[in-house]
Amino acid sequence: MKDLMRSNIYDVDETIIVVGSCLKNMQPQGFEKVKELSENIYELCLEETHINMAITKIGGMIRTGKVKRIIFATVDKSPHCVQVHYIRNELEKMMDLKNVTIENYVVVDNELVEIDNDIISMSKALAKLKKSM
Repeated sequence: MKDLMRSNIYDVDETIIVVGSCLKNMQPQGFEKVKELSENIYELCLEETHINMAITKIGGMIRTGKVKRIIFATVDKSPHCVQVHYIRNELEKMMDLKNVTIENYVVVDNELVEIDNDIISMSKALAKLKKSM
């Protein structure tokens, strides 16, 4: 596993996985399932790194033209890790991602649970979320 913020933007494969750095220790079997998707895994801790820095780094990786698929995977219920999933929307505002597939997962009880982008967007709109409940 590579440190996202210390990696060269050209050191990418067609598929990159960005995981919350605590995933491997907190959900080890779930992390192994993530590794089955690709070995090109970058760890990121948004307790240490501001989200804007991560967005810029991943945007640079995409601009190389090598990346075709990005997978974000984190533990569930972490206020820091939830921000990892917001990166997708910010990238979509910055650049054309029509040639990049993006998937979001949380790992619960060592199982991958795919999270739809609409749910991620809704989690940022607390008043709207309250109305829907």
